[in-house]
Amino acid sequence: MRASCRIPKLARKKPQFDSLPTATGGIARAAYAWAERRLDIAPLLKSSGLTVQQIKNPRIRMAVKKQIKFLNLAAAALHEEFLGILLAENLDLRELGLLYYVLASSDTLGDALRRVARYSGIQNEGLGITYRDRKEISIIFEYIGVARLSDRHQMEFFVTTVLRICRQLIGRHLSPNSVKLKHPRGALPIKFRTLFGCEVEFGKDADEILYPQHAKNIPVVNADPYLNSLLLKYCEEALSKRRTRSGAWRLNVENIIAPLLPHGLAAMARIAQRLGISQRTLARRLASEGVTFVDVLKSLRMDLAHRYLREPDVPISEVAWLLGYRETSAFNHAFKRWTGKTPKQVRAARGNVILCVPKS
Repeated sequence: MRASCRIPKLARKKPQFDSLPTATGGIARAAYAWAERRLDIAPLLKSSGLTVQQIKNPRIRMAVKKQIKFLNLAAAALHEEFLGILLAENLDLRELGLLYYVLASSDTLGDALRRVARYSGIQNEGLGITYRDRKEISIIFEYIGVARLSDRHQMEFFVTTVLRICRQLIGRHLSPNSVKLKHPRGALPIKFRTLFGCEVEFGKDADEILYPQHAKNIPVVNADPYLNSLLLKYCEEALSKRRTRSGAWRLNVENIIAPLLPHGLAAMARIAQRLGISQRTLARRLASEGVTFVDVLKSLRMDLAHRYLREPDVPISEVAWLLGYRETSAFNHAFKRWTGKTPKQVRAARGNVILCVPKS
């Protein structure tokens, strides 16, 4: 009689999303270099889940989520509200590597911007860029699998870097028609207004740079069709090797809801339509992550409220509007129900961190 044995089933591992999507980490390394001369950087790295080894080795990719957290912590510790813009302003654009050189060898600015859109994911998997050629040239930035609401500095770095690249490629000081950003801010300091050379609008529906239509035909100073053809092959190869994944559904929903809140359009039916699925499918996929649509909406409003209230130049009435409340009093009541304090009280003590979960 043959002996039998029972082989225990291996516990199914829970999917790990903290390390996805990833980026080359150039922004975090630039922030580290900026901050290490000014403060003890080790606690900030630890709190963001990064290591000195990741920072020191440019071949190691890092989680976009951790990079964003590190930028936020570094900016707070340095008391530098515009860290992302400062880092981009001081960046040697050649540090972007292959992506920069494929742009710099393109024929026209329009060609270069189309290639930014196609190949930006090689640098940062959490960033999608769309190029649109209509009455104006539009470069639209969107986050993939990363919560947009948690970030200001990385997005401002991207926008400033693209602005600088465009000017360097064509050898002239080209200013956009406008720059739009989703996160709220007060007015930019004059030195940054001069840098952008156009109106920068905050609290908008999209992260976007708009250039005049004719800009697409401006020739690139160092265009080299032979080098460009060779580099495009490398970019296509790198693109094909990129790891792809479907984003976490909660993050996808949050990123769609945030710009719709001020217009009172953050209904489940509309969100499902934007995602190209039915409401039932959306509910099922959120349930697989342990949340409901109502949970996501409440938590998002709570998180956004705290973020907006940290901006002293944004009136509370505007915060209420950004969160989809028609009346400031309705926002005040909801906020006090969530936290036990009024928005004015929290703003007055904005140096304190309040952590709480919205009540059902």
